[in-house]
Amino acid sequence: MKPLLVLTDRVYSPDAPVSAFGRWLLRLAQDPRDLPFFYLIVQISLTLIPLAVLLFLPVLHGWAWGAVAGLYLFLNNITFKGPFGLMLHCACHRPIFKKQYRWLNHYLPWVIGPLFGQTPETYFTHHIGMHHAENNTETDTSSTMNYQRDSWRGFARYLGSFMVLGMKELVEYFLRTNKQRLAFRSLRGEVLFFALCVGLWLLNWPATLVVFVLPLLISRVIMMLGNWTQHAFVDAAAPGNAYTNSVTCINTRYNHKCWNDGYHIGHHVRPGLHWTEHPAFFQKNLDKYIQHDAIVFDGIHFLHLFAWLMTKRYDLMARHFVNLGNRYQSDEQVVALLKSRTRRIVPQPMVQAA
Repeated sequence: MKPLLVLTDRVYSPDAPVSAFGRWLLRLAQDPRDLPFFYLIVQISLTLIPLAVLLFLPVLHGWAWGAVAGLYLFLNNITFKGPFGLMLHCACHRPIFKKQYRWLNHYLPWVIGPLFGQTPETYFTHHIGMHHAENNTETDTSSTMNYQRDSWRGFARYLGSFMVLGMKELVEYFLRTNKQRLAFRSLRGEVLFFALCVGLWLLNWPATLVVFVLPLLISRVIMMLGNWTQHAFVDAAAPGNAYTNSVTCINTRYNHKCWNDGYHIGHHVRPGLHWTEHPAFFQKNLDKYIQHDAIVFDGIHFLHLFAWLMTKRYDLMARHFVNLGNRYQSDEQVVALLKSRTRRIVPQPMVQAA
């Protein structure tokens, strides 16, 4: 176990120097705290887009084409995928362009997003229109509740279900809850992306595989791995309580790279909170974390948790567990808590009134 120490995660510093180019970008920004997003958009636009075009043009062959393809996949999946995915997440909650430039808010989901395997607008519809509305409960189509969350077999079932039935279940949810507009946007983005892939596959299948298909498969695996881990520890007595169906990871490099995504409890408590405010919000609400017996880890992120869940290394998780309010006296007590929160939660049948 660890005591709660000083937070080292990323916050906004209004006194930080800004370059002339940064000041120009701020003219477009709805919130000056989002300036790092604009730098990232420029970096992606000046690297991935030209590389993607180059892979489709008949100017490279053999090892040269393979080298560019390898560079594209490295930049896409190692350098940019995490920061872009969590930037898209933040932009879904808080549009980043000023109102007079709001048409540019389509640039992320419709231009850059497909390069990362994000079918246009389906991340928004799933995350905002369904996931936050249902909060990982039984009616959430990506809920983790019905799975043993420290099991490879459980995760394989969870991932397989999403890959095969995810879009069908999402659209059915929107139709069932009278959100037809979101159903249309989901289908439109999915159909147009796959139509583009089919057309480009006939034109140049190796480039289509590298630029669109592999990023799609990798993105969907990573998204479900992330959601699985963020909601791996669920209190069966209060599955709809954000303090007990999510986890928080503090003091990790991941939070610097991916916009404080580790503060997942706070994000579900206050979905519209700006990403730079999460460390302060966490400290301000420590009493509520203690009151609800929330699970917080220090110095690790979601990939650590996923690996340790799959290998049942509860001892390592306990070592990084933050003992808020000195609630626990030993690692054994922490392990017991963590194991109790990963058990499958079987939905209870509705009892009809007499």
